[in-house]
Amino acid sequence: MRLLRYIIALHCAFLSVQPLAAQVQNAPQRKVGEGGGPYSRLIIRGVTLINSTGAPPVGPVDIVVEKNRIAQIQQVGYPGVPIDPNRRPQAKTGDRELNCEGMYLMPGMIDMHGHIGGKDQGTPSEYVFKLWMGHGITTIRDPSAGNGLDWVLEHRAKSDRNEIVAPRIKAYTVFGQGNKETITTPEQARAWVRQNAQRGADGIKFFGAEPAVFRAALDENKKLGLRSACHHAQLEVARMNVLATAKAGLTSMEHWYGLPEALFADRTVQDYPANYNYSNEQDRFTEAGNLWQQAAKPGTPRWNAVMDSLIRMDFTLDPTFNIYEANRELMLARRAEWHDDYTLPSLWRFYGPSRISHGSYWHDWGTEQEVAWKKNYQLWMQFINEFKNRGGRVTTGSDSGFIYQLYGFAYIRELELLREAGFHPLEVIRSATIKGAEALGMADQIGSVEVGKLADFAIMKENPLANLKTLYGTGAIHLNEKNEVERIGGVTYTVKDGVVYDAKQLLADVRQLVADAKAKENFEIRQPGNPARPAKVSSGQK
Repeated sequence: MRLLRYIIALHCAFLSVQPLAAQVQNAPQRKVGEGGGPYSRLIIRGVTLINSTGAPPVGPVDIVVEKNRIAQIQQVGYPGVPIDPNRRPQAKTGDRELNCEGMYLMPGMIDMHGHIGGKDQGTPSEYVFKLWMGHGITTIRDPSAGNGLDWVLEHRAKSDRNEIVAPRIKAYTVFGQGNKETITTPEQARAWVRQNAQRGADGIKFFGAEPAVFRAALDENKKLGLRSACHHAQLEVARMNVLATAKAGLTSMEHWYGLPEALFADRTVQDYPANYNYSNEQDRFTEAGNLWQQAAKPGTPRWNAVMDSLIRMDFTLDPTFNIYEANRELMLARRAEWHDDYTLPSLWRFYGPSRISHGSYWHDWGTEQEVAWKKNYQLWMQFINEFKNRGGRVTTGSDSGFIYQLYGFAYIRELELLREAGFHPLEVIRSATIKGAEALGMADQIGSVEVGKLADFAIMKENPLANLKTLYGTGAIHLNEKNEVERIGGVTYTVKDGVVYDAKQLLADVRQLVADAKAKENFEIRQPGNPARPAKVSSGQK
C-alpha cells in the first residue's frame, strides 16, 4: 500500500488514501434563470436527430419530454418542405415549446474521465461543471473522487435533484482511499471494497496493487455488481498488465498504459534507460513515447490475440488521446485559442514547466520527443480503431485539468482525435454517448434518444458530423459569402434531466469567472520563459 500511495501521489497530486477534505469549492445552488424545467411537458420542435444507434441523421422531428423522460419522437416532415402542423404533437396548456427548426440534436455526451478539479489547479467546481455543460456534456465519471467520496456523493445527489448546474456524476473511488490501515492482504482488500460499495460509490479506480490484493479487490467488486477502471501505472504494470487485470474482472482501462505491455512479444518490461527515474516526469513521458514501438506489430499473432481476448471479455477502452497530445505537438496544445478567455490564472501556472506539478514535464521537451510520440499515436490509434471495428467498446474521456487540456474543450478535441484514428463521425458520436452509457451500466437510461430514456440532449445550429470543430465553445472559423470572417457553432442548448440550459450563457459565466480572477491578480497569459511586458510609458516620459 505504501507503493500505491506513491503512485497516486505521482499521478494525481490531490489524492491520498487518508480521508480527503474537499479541495475545491462547493458548487453554488442553481440560480433563478439558470436552466428551465424540468417541465410537465416540453416539446422540442423541428430538429434533425443525430442518434447514437448507428442510424444516419433523420428530420425534422419533434421530441416530447414529460418531466425528465422522453415520451415521444415524431417525424413531422421532410427536408426542404414546410412542416405540416397537423403532423406535429399538439401543445397543451402549460407546455413549454422550444423552436429548434433547422438545428441538430444528439444525445448528451459522456466524459468517462472527468476529474472535478483540485487545489493545485485552483479550479472551483462551478467553473468545471459549467465548462462541461456548456459543451453538451451531461454525464461524467469522476475516476478518483479526488475531493473525497462524501463530497462527490453530495454533489452527485445535488445534480440528480437539479439543485446545481452540473452533469450527472458517477463516483469511482481510488482503491484504498479513506482506509486508515495499509491494505496488504486479499481479505483487507475485499473488506475495503465492500465498505466502498456500502458508502455509495459507483465503482473503483485502480493504479495497480500487489497481484493477490488486486485480484481479490476486482473479484469482490465484480460480485457486488460495481464497475472498475485502471490506469496501469508503470510501477505496477509489469506484474499485471491489462490482459491480466481484465481476466481478473477489470471492466475498463484508462489511457493506454498496460496495453503495449500486454503486447510485448520479445521482452517482459519496458526498455528503460539506465539513468531513468520514474519520479522525473520528463523521463517518464519521454520513454512512454517509445513504448508502442516496443510492442507486437499490427496484424501479428500477439496483436490479434490480445485484441480478441479483450473483446471476448466485453472490455472497455477509454483512450483519452487528447491528454497526451501536447507530447506530439506542445505548441499546439499550449497556444490553443480558448486559453485566453477560459483558462484561470491558477490553472495556467499549474500547466507551466515544473518538476513538481503532475503533467508539467516540459524540462527540455523538443523535436525528438514529439516525433517519437507521433509514431506512438499512429500505432495506438490503429489498435483502437481495429478494436472498434472488431466489435470492441471504445468510450470518450478527457482527463482535463492537466497538460494544457481544458475542461469541455479537451473533450471536443478527443472527438476530433477519434476521427483522426479512423472513426466515422457517427462512430465518434456513438463513442461519446451510448458506448459510455454501456460502460457505466446505464444504457437503459442515457446515451441515445429513445422513448423512455432520460432527456439528455445537446442541441446546436451546425451539423457536427460535417465539422466537429463546431462543437467547441469558441466555435469554428467561417468565411461567409460577403468575404467576412465569422464564428459559427458551439452548443446552443444543453438539456440534462429535462432541464434546458442556455449553453452559451454557461460559457459566458465561465468567461466572467476567469476575467474576475485575472483582474484580481492583474494577470495576463504569458508563454513559459517569456518576461512580463514592460509597463506602458505615458506621453513625455522615456
